[in-house]
Amino acid sequence: MARLNVNPTRMVMTTLKGRLKVAVKGHKLLKDKRDELMKNFIDLAKEIKILREEVEPMLEDVYGSFSVARAVIQPEILEEALMYPKQSVNLIAGEKNVMSVIVPEFDYELNSNDSSDVYPYGFATTSGELDKSIEKLSDLFPKLLKLSSMEKEAFLLADEIEKTRRRVNALEYVKIPDYQETIKYIRMKLDENDRDSQTRLMKVKDMMLEEERQKEIKQNREKMEEFEKRMKS
Repeated sequence: MARLNVNPTRMVMTTLKGRLKVAVKGHKLLKDKRDELMKNFIDLAKEIKILREEVEPMLEDVYGSFSVARAVIQPEILEEALMYPKQSVNLIAGEKNVMSVIVPEFDYELNSNDSSDVYPYGFATTSGELDKSIEKLSDLFPKLLKLSSMEKEAFLLADEIEKTRRRVNALEYVKIPDYQETIKYIRMKLDENDRDSQTRLMKVKDMMLEEERQKEIKQNREKMEEFEKRMKS
């Protein structure tokens, strides 16, 4: 907490009071935003955990089936079978707003009308394990896409939470205390100036009263002297 280097005037104090009011209001709004972001992040993390626990065993099955296929199929035949995919996928990237955070949304569409026809090869020279791995991978693709979208959203939310937390702390521990300390200092200075002014006014008043009293005494003395002169004559 540090006092700002400003002139201790009423105009400056009024300006700082306005800034303090805005800072307090902004602090509350940012805290509400941070809490809501945290809630969204925790809910999203739970969904990611559930989806990842579902995806990882399926992905292991894909790798296992493909490893078996590589073991039983000659490398050149396997490479030729997978060289030209039968289906192509168009990735559709969108976005949505989550508490002022723009996060991506992914979707896809197949160029083929038959989504089940995913085998780019004949079945004569390949094994059933390769068919299983491709079929499982085709079924897994939408979930992988959803998982990647959710994890990117979680990353962006975490980054925004950290930024918001720093802003809240800056207002709570730096800006607001600085404004409060400076306003307190200016108020003390103004009160001190008011007391000094009042003291000076009282001194001036006392001096004026003393001057009037001395003037009255002088006039009374002159009147007495004049009266005595008249009595003597």
